[in-house]
Amino acid sequence: MEVSALDRQKEIYLNGFNGQQPIIPISNKALEQAAQKRISKKAFAYIAGGAGVESTVKRNIEAFERHAILPRMLRNVGERSTTISLFGKQRASPFLLSPVGVLEMVNAEADLAVARAAASVGVPYIFSNQASFPMESCAAEMKHAAHWFQLYWSKSKDLVASFVQRAEKCGCEAIVVTLDTTMLGWRTRDLELAYLPFLEGKGIAQYTSDPVFQQLMDETTAANTKRRITVQTLKGLIQLVNNYPGTGFFKKLKSGRPLKAVQTFTSSYTNPYTTWEDLQFLKTLTKLPIILKGIQHPDDAQKAIDYGMDGIIVSNHGGRQVDGSVSTLEMLPAIAKVVQKRIPVLLDSGIRGGADAFKALALGADAVCLGRPYVYALALAGEEGVRQLLLNYRADFELTMALSGCKSVAEINADTLLNA
Repeated sequence: MEVSALDRQKEIYLNGFNGQQPIIPISNKALEQAAQKRISKKAFAYIAGGAGVESTVKRNIEAFERHAILPRMLRNVGERSTTISLFGKQRASPFLLSPVGVLEMVNAEADLAVARAAASVGVPYIFSNQASFPMESCAAEMKHAAHWFQLYWSKSKDLVASFVQRAEKCGCEAIVVTLDTTMLGWRTRDLELAYLPFLEGKGIAQYTSDPVFQQLMDETTAANTKRRITVQTLKGLIQLVNNYPGTGFFKKLKSGRPLKAVQTFTSSYTNPYTTWEDLQFLKTLTKLPIILKGIQHPDDAQKAIDYGMDGIIVSNHGGRQVDGSVSTLEMLPAIAKVVQKRIPVLLDSGIRGGADAFKALALGADAVCLGRPYVYALALAGEEGVRQLLLNYRADFELTMALSGCKSVAEINADTLLNA
């Protein structure tokens, strides 16, 4: 159900008049601070943290401040539309939800809650490869609402094929290949806490639910390493067994499957040997649009087209992979210039409000993806928190668009910015 920006504003103000405050903070800074107080230190570090000294995280945000919107007056914006066309389908707004893994760290319903919220407001959701629930479960929650699947390129081609086939069967409309995480970046906050959630069996539901992965587990030889057993070790083992699907704690423990799942996952989930030529294999697996996520250089954008890809997401993984790298927004104009509308160009990493989305569209993006903000909303108020956040972002964008003199997304271009 579509709610106009003015209706959304009115709803919030009238609720306030009746003594009901918003269930999540409206400002992003307050939202993040509230979430930090609600969730564990490890969970917040994993979500909020970036690589190294986190200069890329900062640069992503600051890049938007270097562009100013130039509003025009008396343009008749009484009737407005935020709809866009993406891969031949009408979307209610230019927003999508980026894949974020291990959401069980902040909410027990995790990806399921996000899926329901996204479906309720017509925002496409990119299922994470590192999800807490299998893609089939999330697809069932969304029914006919738009959903895509993020793919990490595994060392096992059979597993890649299985993931893609499952995504097709559960109605995913596109495959989003993440390119920038062939290895984990040097994530300082996680390293300081010496914590990786996958070692507790979290965020690997796509794997443990996959028949090919189960076969790979059978081929895995248990690591013969001797480690000192501590209370923390035992706690971690209990978490690991509890997080593995199925019933009967001791039955699962005796089977050895929970430990094998983590060992198999950590040894195979990414492949640093992947090259452009490997994309041809993916094209033999599916007729779905293939979108490359992690493009930051114009030459790579051209290569995506040369290799027959259907779209790109200009992304640096929210600053989580390479410290000191370029922001996504500063590279967007050059990438858009190379692409010349031949394929859709999306952008993530740094979107924190309607004005940011407006600037990205003005600089050449066809749509934008949200990441951390919806995770904070999930942490604070579950499904309804995510739904409220999406309504807020869409209202903020619609008002920014209209007050800048544009009645539709099609009217947003470089002329709406100062010195674009």
